Amino acid sequence: MEALRALVKQRLKGLEAAGVQQLPAPSSHVAWSLGAVPPSPSEAASTEASSAPLPERGPAPPTPSSAPTTPLSSGPVSTAPSSADAPRGGDAVVRAATPADAAKASDLRELQQLVIACTRCHELASTRKQTVFGVGNPHARLCLLGEAPGADEDRMGEPFVGRAGQLLNKILEACRLRREDVYILNVLKCRPPGNRNPTEQEAVACRPFLDRQLDLIGPEFICCLGAVAAQNLLGVQTPIGRLRGTAHDYRGLQVICTYHPAYLLRNPSAKRHAWDDMKLLMRLMGTPVE
Repeated sequence: MEALRALVKQRLKGLEAAGVQQLPAPSSHVAWSLGAVPPSPSEAASTEASSAPLPERGPAPPTPSSAPTTPLSSGPVSTAPSSADAPRGGDAVVRAATPADAAKASDLRELQQLVIACTRCHELASTRKQTVFGVGNPHARLCLLGEAPGADEDRMGEPFVGRAGQLLNKILEACRLRREDVYILNVLKCRPPGNRNPTEQEAVACRPFLDRQLDLIGPEFICCLGAVAAQNLLGVQTPIGRLRGTAHDYRGLQVICTYHPAYLLRNPSAKRHAWDDMKLLMRLMGTPVE
């Protein structure tokens, strides 16, 4: 019950920080997860962290032949299908919720509460405003993996909401995707002070949360945004310039690595390479773009 109160309090603080003064009635077609945030970067989320043991690890993510065909969130647990399942240029047909959907949403809420209470990394736990669990659709075919929350994300409780997030939104739009069609998460759930890179110890401490999220969501594809995310997921030290441009295997999932949106803001000439990576990803997903 204390974890529940902390989660609700954290969400309300995040909404207040975002300038929300009144909460509208929820739409009847959207199933919200406790402490979830809307997929829009203008709305706030909440989440926080846990030193309690993780729930029993689920089975390994499904192979591409058996994975679900739709996207979750620290944000709302949507029952809508991904844009990959929707007719191009038309509206998506709403996907009926199933008992398995409810079980997945419950497991994700449980995991989110553990993240909220986590204090494994003392420095991160003592300096964060809140944790950043993840946002998107619980049935995503595609997960986007970043390195760690920044100042904007720490304030809002949602990954990729600053300038880098705005660029990511444009990249998704060019791929005919929306934030709510994918699931976005980070290697770390807490902001490292000064936006420094995660340490190896911090990444190891947070890895069970990441693994469990991926197990529950069951994506077919992962797009690693930047060297830190790619190297941590794949367990390599290879530079991002050598990791990008080809598909990698991670426990039966197809992984594409590309430059972090923040890097693209500093180095616009790399955008053409990032776009090549996204076109490769979309071809693999069966929804090519040009």
